[in-house]
This record gives sequence, structure tokens and C-alpha cells, in this order.
Amino acid sequence: MNFIFVLAVGLVAGTISGIVGTGSSIMLMPVLVYQYGPKQAVPIMAVAAVMANFSRILAWWREVDWRACAAYSVTGIPAAALGARTLLALPTHAVDVSIGLFLIAMVPLRHWLARHEFKLSLWHLAIGGAVIGYVTGIVVSTGPLSVPLFLFYGLTKGAFLATEAASSLGLFVSKSVTFQQFGALTPDIAVKGFVAGASLMSGAFIAKRFVIRLEPDVFRLVMDGIMIVAGLSMFWNALWNAPPA
Repeated sequence: MNFIFVLAVGLVAGTISGIVGTGSSIMLMPVLVYQYGPKQAVPIMAVAAVMANFSRILAWWREVDWRACAAYSVTGIPAAALGARTLLALPTHAVDVSIGLFLIAMVPLRHWLARHEFKLSLWHLAIGGAVIGYVTGIVVSTGPLSVPLFLFYGLTKGAFLATEAASSLGLFVSKSVTFQQFGALTPDIAVKGFVAGASLMSGAFIAKRFVIRLEPDVFRLVMDGIMIVAGLSMFWNALWNAPPA
């Protein structure tokens, strides 16, 4: 029953993220935390995210901007490994609180970025990759940050979805390898990650037909709602599992 529940949520999350470019980790992470606990949920989500991003690359293969992907990944991949190592040293309660704070804080930060119409270069992508990569290693998903980064670079629709996915893929592979090296990615956790990832992959291909029809205002409302609800869910989980005083 746990697997069925995760599959159902993953299918919805994969479809939404396939349309707006992010959101699968934000939606699925609270479910994984509830089912398996935060320390298992993070490596499970890392495996699932690898599969989800790979499916978006397959869906939009011909539109990947490989220069932008390389600029972002060259700094983001090692930074993600460092962030993942930092995560493993944190107590469970702190992981819940940090994820919740990050998700909710992304709502006003995303609006602030949207009000400043920056035109980014490859150097900006490299700097952003280093910062976002490290944060990704700790808080699971930084799609709300990477989305405006690639949009301000000038990518749209299929090119944006494919390039953001290709860039994120390297970060999540880096996280997964780090978890495996430090014993956090066991065979059992890997299987759970593959189950969650399979549902995310299916949703990505379902979403492709809806991408052109999505209005920008709808995208912003969906992402704000997802981040607030997921952040509050993480706070609730932290409060529920708080150690006794």
C-alpha cells in the first residue's frame, strides 16, 4: 500500500513537473518523509529525481541547450556532492525544518526575481549552478530557483524543460553517488527510489501535450501553492517528530 500511494502521488507530481519544469520533488518529498522518514526520503528522492529528469530529456531531446547545461553543471555537480555530505551530518529534526523553511522562502524570492528582468549569461549560469547545487544537496529540490535562472537566460517551453532537466540530472546523480559512498543509499532505498521514479517518468510523458497550452500566470499560482503546502507539511512533520524536551 505504501508503494501504491507513492506511485499515485508520483504520477501527479511527474505530470505537473513535466508541464511547469519543476515541482515533482516538492510534491513527493512530504509523502516520502511521512512514509520513510527524512533521512531515507532524501536519497529515495535523489534516485527518483534522476529518473524524472532523464524522462524530460528524452521527451525534449532535440531542444537541449548543451552550452547552458555545461555551464550550470560544471560547478553544480561538485557543489551538490558537498551539500549532500552536509545533509548526512545534520540531525533529522533539522532536516525537516530546513526543507520547510526553504520551500516557503522560495515563494517571495521567486516573485522578487520575476520583478527584475535579468538577462543572464553562461557565467551567471555557472555561478548559479554552484550555489543551487550546494543547496540542492541539502534541501532536495531547488527547482523554484533553477526555473527563473534558465528562463532569464532566454530558454522557453521545450528548450527550457529539456535544458533544466539535463542540468539537474548531473546534480542528482552526484547526490546519489555521495549517498551511496557514505552508506545512505542501500539496495532497499534504491528500490524505493526506482518505484517513485517510475511514476515520475510516466507523468513527464503525459505532460508533454499540455506544455504549449500552459499560461504563465497558471504556472506561478501552481508553484506558489505547491511550495507553501509542501513547506507547511514539512513543518508539521518536524513538529510531530520533535524530540521530547
